[in-house]
Amino acid sequence: MSQARDNTPVETEATIRRDLAAAYRLVALFGWDDLVFTHLTAKVPGPEHHFLINPYGMMFEEITASSLVKIDAAGNKVEDSPWPVNPAGFLIHSTIHGARDDAACVMHTHSLNGVAVSAQKDSVQPLSQQSLFVLASLAYHDYEGVALEEDERARLVADIGDARFLMLRNHGLLTVGASVAEAFLEMYLFEAACTIQVRALSGGGEQTRIGPDILAGAERMQRQVTHNQGAALVWPGLLRRLDRVNPGYEA
Repeated sequence: MSQARDNTPVETEATIRRDLAAAYRLVALFGWDDLVFTHLTAKVPGPEHHFLINPYGMMFEEITASSLVKIDAAGNKVEDSPWPVNPAGFLIHSTIHGARDDAACVMHTHSLNGVAVSAQKDSVQPLSQQSLFVLASLAYHDYEGVALEEDERARLVADIGDARFLMLRNHGLLTVGASVAEAFLEMYLFEAACTIQVRALSGGGEQTRIGPDILAGAERMQRQVTHNQGAALVWPGLLRRLDRVNPGYEA
């Protein structure tokens, strides 16, 4: 990994391929996948505006660094691959990548708990510590059917703004990260908040909600608890876990 002028690490395509393949397998490991029907995408370094996406039809737990397909902003393959891609599935991703300089990675899931909360009128509620970090940067986009229409792009951009978490109503969850690791940690928190909420509501009785004064300090608390390392604190451990239970993603 090379260094930028400000001495921050510059990720190479090989590193991004490894991390994105690992993220696909981790999504499967955590049970957030929906067969082959969602996508995790990452920008490839360079001026060409190329991206990496899953080979359409390959299960998430099978994906490797070399099997990821490189595409352009329109979803067209720019390198040979025996696998097809899903241009329609890339519409949401390409829109956000194009609108946000910080969107190095965009993750979208159709998990059961995530979709369940996306169908609830009040959406994410301040019921857990995990929910605080989501609510600190959460936006919403109303369901318009399967994302196929070009005119939905403008509404997506307007709705997400600069948020890191996007609730696609009646559809699922989406996170935006400056790295694969960051987008994955955000998705972990999003999924955890939704799972806890589904369980809390199904348990019956009145819920205790966390107050707005605590919510206001969520981002500060997150920086403090991760020693200002953010996702870099947990990503190496996630890779070690994957090495134990489903190795081979680096191939």
